[in-house]
Amino acid sequence: MALTDITTGTTLQQTYVVETMQLADKVGSGLLPVLATPALIAWMENTAMQAVAPFLTSAETTVGISIAITHLKASPLNATITCHAMITEVDGRRIRFEVNAYDADQHLIGEGTHERFVVDRERFMAKLS
Repeated sequence: MALTDITTGTTLQQTYVVETMQLADKVGSGLLPVLATPALIAWMENTAMQAVAPFLTSAETTVGISIAITHLKASPLNATITCHAMITEVDGRRIRFEVNAYDADQHLIGEGTHERFVVDRERFMAKLS
């Protein structure tokens, strides 16, 4: 596959389990032992990243450039969360996703949009020097 093969409507879902290290009181984003919003965002980003990965060469990857998420419902330790990412727009190397997360009872716990940009790994890292 190639970057030019990326099409809108491509989807991926991944399932995660809330562990201690993803709790708000451990991450530092809150005081309660519930799934931290930063952890939920990381899972949504990872799902989007994995959705586009099959289209890239080994020299390419994607980097997150924007995210707008609403965290709708708290989730406790050991909860099973399924994240969905769907490609909604492809503009050259910029890819836009709709992202959603559901608990084991299929309640929507988070939703939003995310954008990633395709980069050459070596050139991207060289710019940091």
